[in-house]
Amino acid sequence: MSSTTSQATNAERMSRFTRGLENLTRTNFVEDIEEVLVSLRRVMRATGLHSKYLARTTGLTTPQILVLQAIRDSGPVTIGTLADKVSLSQATVTSILDRLEKRELVFRERSDQDKRKVFANLTETGQETLKNAPMPLQEQFARQFLELEEWERSMIVSALQRVAHMMDAQEIDASPVLDIGVLDSAVVPAEPTGHDLSANDAGQPGSGDETGDQGKI
Repeated sequence: MSSTTSQATNAERMSRFTRGLENLTRTNFVEDIEEVLVSLRRVMRATGLHSKYLARTTGLTTPQILVLQAIRDSGPVTIGTLADKVSLSQATVTSILDRLEKRELVFRERSDQDKRKVFANLTETGQETLKNAPMPLQEQFARQFLELEEWERSMIVSALQRVAHMMDAQEIDASPVLDIGVLDSAVVPAEPTGHDLSANDAGQPGSGDETGDQGKI
């Protein structure tokens, strides 16, 4: 075999090898994209399904459960302190308390020492409701997140912040509440139907556009 023929053969082999690497890289890239989108979809679905599960078992939304838990853990608490504990605005917490009070799960009373202060309290019905309520999805997540190594937690935070930026969502004002819809809504938003739902989605626990902390409560 001549030197020229040998060089041509080697060049063709290298070309095929390069094309193979490009195809492999392209395939891996597509697979990575699909894995990311599937994971994002699963988080969204888990959040929605768990919200429906809470609504079905307690008639409450995630923010409402969080407010009840905060009152239980703090005892009689002012609206401002309660808002700080659940990381929501006072207006949103007030709206939630209005709904909970209508259901006789909480009651509010003014301080004897300072009439300007209003304290939120649990009723007996509210206490019983909490005893039977399932754990909010974000509480499950928080417990497992805290068990991770510090480098793992930092990696997750960094990756999710980058994802939010890539989706042009970094400027959206959102509260640290793992829920869907409007935080002070009395109704859990309906999930999509049709081919977007798998057969296993029905009845399984999981697990908006927010202005300030407008989300479901």
